[in-house]
Amino acid sequence: MALWTVHGDGRRVTDGEVVGPQERLSWPLTVGFGLQHIAAMFGATVLVPAYTGFPVTSTLLFSGLGTLLFLFLTRNRVPSYLGSSFAFVAPLAAARENGTAAQLGGVLAAGLMLVVVGVAVKALGVRLLESLMPPAVTGAVVMLIGLNLAPSAVRSVTPQPGIAAVTVGVVLVCGVLGRGLLSRASVLVGVIAGWLVAACTVGLEKARLDAVAEADWIGLPQLLSPELRPSVVLTVLPVVIVLVAENVGHVKAVAAVTGRNLDGSVGDALIANGLATVLAGSGGGSGTTTYAENIGVMTATKVYSTAAYVVAACGAVLLSFSPKFGALLSTMPAGVMGGASLLLYGLIVLVGVRIWTTNGVDLLNPVNLMVGGAALIAGAGDLSLRFGEVELGGIAWGSMFVVLVHPLLRAMYAARRN
Repeated sequence: MALWTVHGDGRRVTDGEVVGPQERLSWPLTVGFGLQHIAAMFGATVLVPAYTGFPVTSTLLFSGLGTLLFLFLTRNRVPSYLGSSFAFVAPLAAARENGTAAQLGGVLAAGLMLVVVGVAVKALGVRLLESLMPPAVTGAVVMLIGLNLAPSAVRSVTPQPGIAAVTVGVVLVCGVLGRGLLSRASVLVGVIAGWLVAACTVGLEKARLDAVAEADWIGLPQLLSPELRPSVVLTVLPVVIVLVAENVGHVKAVAAVTGRNLDGSVGDALIANGLATVLAGSGGGSGTTTYAENIGVMTATKVYSTAAYVVAACGAVLLSFSPKFGALLSTMPAGVMGGASLLLYGLIVLVGVRIWTTNGVDLLNPVNLMVGGAALIAGAGDLSLRFGEVELGGIAWGSMFVVLVHPLLRAMYAARRN
């Protein structure tokens, strides 16, 4: 039995029609749509390893392999690309001084936890998530992750404020005034613009330029082994809450635009994304998540074929076998990194705000008000406490506080009122 049936004559889609997940157009057209998905995912996927210190080529490799694994485990029902998750940037950057192996251990642990959540959802239903992680909890965790690394973004801007300003300005113009792919790729366009301005004005580091010249065009991606450290693992684990929210939202968005009920696939999607993240953490890649950018491509084209995602995944794997490409990305100036970080970390915070406002979280409720406030300050101030050899930072403390204390106080508050 074929994996995809050909939609119509395979050459055109009439007005009002959509190409379903288990359909495809002709292979030349499918390759073209796959290239669009590569363009949509590319900016965010390669920027995350640049921020966290991971090998770019390894991240691309596991991004492509993770996407293929995701499509297989969801049985071609949920069209999606698994790219690098920005939710990992703050905790991995905070843990950078512990070394790449320890960072990968955190990614691996987060992937395993996501698999556990997926199995539970598959067994008990999607309502389990709504009861354990209400919007008041998920919104607070998302916000404190973004706030935690705000000082790091400012420190990156300080050495090259002019370059950072160019980067931010181009991203804002493209993101606000641009349309289509230009708007969705605004961060990538801003980074390239800031990069070029830096190269023409202050110049790039000679050692890194020499590394680009010496790197081979074709070579194997760098593979690394993880190391589990409790302090790093506890710093990264709160990201699982973000990944759950992103995956559930992605499945519901795809269901809405395709007119299908995909609630039964939520558990499969969480398990697949968790295993893809485990795979990445085991070999040197960043944690993955389903990409909203690619939903935008599908919505614009009305082509939801998973065949196009297979093409995109294979393209990412091929790009991962170019060491020169990875060396080129390492020449990104600090000002460019800082300018983009100002926006990206701020957007993470505002995603949390949107979760609160969209779901009508009551900030007059003392449980939401006090627990959320304490958690945000713990994250923003990077509250760090040591227990023996284990040191926990603000992300870990803030997330554990809101996840554990909020349901307890919510139950006590409800009982007192009754």
